[in-house]
Amino acid sequence: MNRKPETPLLDQINFPADVRKLEPEQLQVLADELRRDMIYSVSRTGGHLGAGLGVVELTTALHYVFNTPDDKLIWDVGHQCYPHKILTGRRDRMQTIRKGEGLAGFTKRSESEYDPFGAGHSSTSISAGLGMAVARDLNNGGNNIIAVIGDGAMSAGMAYEAMNNAGSLKSRLIVILNDNDMSIAPPVGAMSAYLARLLSSRSYLNLRDFAKSIVKKFPKPISSRAKKAEEYARGMAMGGTLFEELGFYYVGPVDGHNLEHLLPVLENVRDAGGGPILVHVVTQKGKGYSYAENAADKYHGVSTFDVGTGTQKKSVGSAPSYTNVFANALINEAHKDDKIVAITAAMPSGTGLDKFAEEFPDRCFDVGIAEQHAVTFAAGLACEGFKPFATIYSTFLQRAYDQVVHDVAVQNLPVRFAIDRAGLVGADGPTHAGSFDVTYLASLPNMVVMAAADEAELTNMVATAAAHNSGPSAVRYPRGEGTGVNIPKKAQVLEIGKGRIVRKGKQIAILSLGTRLEASLKAADELAAKGLSCTVADARFAKPLDLEMIRKLAIEHDILITIEEGSIGGFGSHVLNFLSNEGLMEHGLKVRTLNLPDIFIEQNSPEKMYQQAGLTANDIVKTALHGLGHNDINSSQING
Repeated sequence: MNRKPETPLLDQINFPADVRKLEPEQLQVLADELRRDMIYSVSRTGGHLGAGLGVVELTTALHYVFNTPDDKLIWDVGHQCYPHKILTGRRDRMQTIRKGEGLAGFTKRSESEYDPFGAGHSSTSISAGLGMAVARDLNNGGNNIIAVIGDGAMSAGMAYEAMNNAGSLKSRLIVILNDNDMSIAPPVGAMSAYLARLLSSRSYLNLRDFAKSIVKKFPKPISSRAKKAEEYARGMAMGGTLFEELGFYYVGPVDGHNLEHLLPVLENVRDAGGGPILVHVVTQKGKGYSYAENAADKYHGVSTFDVGTGTQKKSVGSAPSYTNVFANALINEAHKDDKIVAITAAMPSGTGLDKFAEEFPDRCFDVGIAEQHAVTFAAGLACEGFKPFATIYSTFLQRAYDQVVHDVAVQNLPVRFAIDRAGLVGADGPTHAGSFDVTYLASLPNMVVMAAADEAELTNMVATAAAHNSGPSAVRYPRGEGTGVNIPKKAQVLEIGKGRIVRKGKQIAILSLGTRLEASLKAADELAAKGLSCTVADARFAKPLDLEMIRKLAIEHDILITIEEGSIGGFGSHVLNFLSNEGLMEHGLKVRTLNLPDIFIEQNSPEKMYQQAGLTANDIVKTALHGLGHNDINSSQING
């Protein structure tokens, strides 16, 4: 049973200004209550737990030391922002997090003045923070800009690009490196805490500047040796050489769960002048909740759970998830072909490649949060005769679009893109919605783009991608469970650019790409009940189109409706372009395209999101009736 914890001190906190009224010795009590409150809250809603648990003390300290929201606090990725939301006036709405019309699971500018920059994807905070810092300098402002970034997010090239730029601009920016896994420095303790406090102090910084001015008067050999000696000493003690080379003043490592160590360092950094500073804070993901601490994923993303036992209440689906179907299909193909390799960008469990890695540990590569590298790495493998499957979420692949174009498509390399989380994904909202992949991939010469209608089709498409070695290909599939169809024991290699007729009719043609096929068949049943005969076709390929099938649908029917789980400019647009160029709309054919509306659809259940998008069976029926001049959708019988 999940009983609401007693939180007398937290109950007095409405905004960070209330935190700053407390005495320093009260902050650990506040942090403990904050952690218990967050565990209770997430146990009822599900969401991202582990990362937030790891930054409870850090969040408390940052809001205590800095004058937020005037001082800008930017959270990278946003997974760790739950404690921040609780302390910034949103505690009473935490039961709505990731739900329709509720709080976002990430930071969001429109939600609170305490969220100066929206986050959902990683490695953006330093770039955004530097932009704000330069804007402040141009406005002659004096506020602090604090960018928090995790060690995982720091693996992305963008973070280093931003740091390099910050180091050259010398604008005052504070970066908090939340190191919760990589262990890039020695273990923290009393000595490192003392050194960090000393090295962040104004007296040391002033002395250091004075020493630098004196050293400059010495001959160059002595000057350079003195500089190297200090760098070496500080690097040996604290591991900061890399950051120093990028132009940051490095402080740390600091125990991120010890407020006695953390507070004086942050206060010193706040009061220091000069250029960019990086504070290396070591934390433990899942801290303070034993079940999270002991779990392999540290309870990164959880469903609702029992606080006392840690048991998650996961729904048991009747059909396998598309992710698992993909993983099993790829494993089967890899058993037949030793040239097949798999690549993921930091999400092996989310993409199913953890299963692949168990079977083929030497043929599976997790490259970290580095989508650009993942794509070009795959291109290099393809150059040498291997068959790489770059398995990346739809929205994460967006981050590597230049590499898809320049390093894969232009060179016509047989990289296979397995695109998970296609379409609307529910609770993670627009930052993670796979809305654009068909549009941005189908515009590329040489690219084959497939979309699976069900689990059987996905299995066949994996085999098709494996067999297609004359250029790049992509197969997209959604999050969640499939339709429950039988999965073929032996996968079929599909003919490139050939769709299939699923149901034959006369008046209405519904041409579906992807998993809207189920809604299309339901719509056909409803239209049949009204006396209207429907053909339902599964396009299978957004590129190349099955031109013969589309031409036949156009000639033999009164209205042609396309439907897809993607943005405008995708599959429907390509079909329209073909129909227009062939003159197939000049003899009475009516054409309607159903795709995602030109808005970012906010988080909700996928079912409600597709209702909002107008992509349900009912929407198809309405479109067909209106296209044929029938305005009464409720009419049970329509004479054609």
